[in-house]
Amino acid sequence: MNRMPQPHLPAPWQLTGEGIILAYCFKKAWVEKCGFLPAWLTGHARNGLGYVMLVNYKQAPVGPYRELLFMPGSFVHTGRRSITKIYVDSENSTENGRYNWGIPKETVSIRWHSSGKVDRIALGFADKTFFETTITSGGIPFPVHTALLPIRLHQQLNEQIYLTGPTGRGWARFARIQSLHIDPDFFPDVGGLSPLAAIKVSPFYMHFPLADVRPAK
Repeated sequence: MNRMPQPHLPAPWQLTGEGIILAYCFKKAWVEKCGFLPAWLTGHARNGLGYVMLVNYKQAPVGPYRELLFMPGSFVHTGRRSITKIYVDSENSTENGRYNWGIPKETVSIRWHSSGKVDRIALGFADKTFFETTITSGGIPFPVHTALLPIRLHQQLNEQIYLTGPTGRGWARFARIQSLHIDPDFFPDVGGLSPLAAIKVSPFYMHFPLADVRPAK
């Protein structure tokens, strides 16, 4: 069982902010090798659409925080997606994310500087930066909604399974990666891959519901 965080902010959560979504068609062999899969997912990857997401939450039950996550395609034995690597810059978000939804969050420093159409984002520790990117965005905004590409999550943590279906909507503009440097010891190195699409969503509104929690078999 997960230890209840203090303070505990139970689901559902309503969140608002801005985010950058990089969509890729991942090969299963690459996901197995580079995707930071835990033992319960190893050997079950599929080819398919997956994401790197950078999120700047302006409003959340735990207060504002920032996030970087990796979500490959769905897995053979669950038919759902799983977040396999995720960093946030709020320990309260880490503890509540693990307890509420089984999301394996880790806490690091995240610097996010926006200037006009340019976002510069870096993650790391006091003595080491392991992820750094500059992304530009612009053009005519268009609506986006998870109804078009639903996200059904299957997470497993501390002998429990968490099934969750977050929903979101917002306004997006197309984006472009200007630079990207990743230490593969800390995050899947997508630097050698070309994204199918890149968008910046600002603003967005997200609903993270109560998870269906079951004992892991």
